[in-house]
Amino acid sequence: MKKEIEKIPEVNEIVKDKEEKKVYMATGRRKKAVARVRVFPNGKGRISINGKDFRDYFSTINNIKQVQKALLLTELDKSMDIRANVRGGGTGGQSGAVSLGISRCLLERDPQLRAMLRSEDLLTRDPRAKERKKYGQKGARRKFQWTKR
Repeated sequence: MKKEIEKIPEVNEIVKDKEEKKVYMATGRRKKAVARVRVFPNGKGRISINGKDFRDYFSTINNIKQVQKALLLTELDKSMDIRANVRGGGTGGQSGAVSLGISRCLLERDPQLRAMLRSEDLLTRDPRAKERKKYGQKGARRKFQWTKR
């Protein structure tokens, strides 16, 4: 009765397997929208947002392009799967939040992409938000109509 010795994987194979299974996570924000993004390497290029395909979730072409911008720039659009959960805000803010989250995930995966993503302004959180309404006025800037008599 000889016991068969199991083949012990080499260190390089173990590291390679862990890299393939690694999931990169990041958060993106824009206006009131918050997106939690997960990037799975070695995928087929699928992007799902709140369980739907991103083309079904976002109706306008600008929002769809905004989500894809970082992937197309780095030419990783066919090799990664992306899942995002988005809450709050409207569709414009949500697409910006997902875009920032994807960019941060790509940067976590490969720090050498920083210059490329920075040049397209994909790593900067857009600080603009809705300005509050002021008292004695109709809105944030709009005044009540003035009458002479």
